[in-house]
Amino acid sequence: MNRRECIGLVGGAAAWPLAARAQQPAMPVIGFLNGQSLANFTHLVTAFRGGLNEVGYEGRNTAIEFRWAEGQMDRLPMLANDLVHRQVAVIVATGGAHLVAKAATATIPIVCTIGGGDPVKLGLVASISRPSGNLTGVSIFSTDLEAKRLELLHELLPQAAVFAVLLDPNFPEAAGQVHEMQTAARTIGRQVHIVNASTESDIEKAFIALLELRAAGIVVAGNPFFNSRRSQIIGLAARHAVAAIYEYREAPASGGLMSYGPNIPEMYRQVGIYTGRILKGEKPSDLPVQQPTKFDMVVNLRTAKALGLTVPTSLLLRADEVIE
Repeated sequence: MNRRECIGLVGGAAAWPLAARAQQPAMPVIGFLNGQSLANFTHLVTAFRGGLNEVGYEGRNTAIEFRWAEGQMDRLPMLANDLVHRQVAVIVATGGAHLVAKAATATIPIVCTIGGGDPVKLGLVASISRPSGNLTGVSIFSTDLEAKRLELLHELLPQAAVFAVLLDPNFPEAAGQVHEMQTAARTIGRQVHIVNASTESDIEKAFIALLELRAAGIVVAGNPFFNSRRSQIIGLAARHAVAAIYEYREAPASGGLMSYGPNIPEMYRQVGIYTGRILKGEKPSDLPVQQPTKFDMVVNLRTAKALGLTVPTSLLLRADEVIE
């Protein structure tokens, strides 16, 4: 082999990988938009990654751009627009970011968790079975469970005559939550007072109002704002010795008394699966909005003891998890 042939062979061998790499598709980038902070969502991000992994996407063949609003929901539009500007392959909207994501783009696929009511009524999809747009995901429908939470609180405190509901009047589904709670109150024959709060200071005032109302227990209505203020609410409930029931397991796991709602890690796993399926070429319009089929009740016995409460055996037997 002469020198020219040798140089040509070496040059061709060196150039081939470069050409091959140039022909390979770019690594897809997922935009992860969330109204809260990573500190409260670490286990849910893990569940989301687990769903992605189930359909063949790992850290080696995809990238995730995280955008956290840190509880400042007014920052979400800016963060969403940044992801749109970066032309990510898919936007995953969680932690109350679904409406903002939908407003930010009509072309980039969106997979979201929807905890703020009926996704059809909210204008997010045309129907549950055929979304017909660029958005799909998992509809938690947790705001439809307020009545059940009141019933459970009543079972814990059967002698109590007055209960309260901590409600954010600015939440889109607030009117529906009020109606549901009032209907449930009539069913159990008890008084229920609505205590409004839409800021941190409002929450402090709400717990002072509970003492004046002599409410024995409080239902923390479902919405992203209260979820972001979970630690504050749990602390106030302990300080004022008020029995409280929350949406998600994370509350009793952090010292709250009780929760009743869907298994949120499973919801995020499903979001991960849908995201992977879209990256593989499926369209959001062809993926039905999923709804939870199992709801978990969690009771924290340590907190009950601190409040001087005895949890009825009937509740403990039905609980999916008892924290001791």
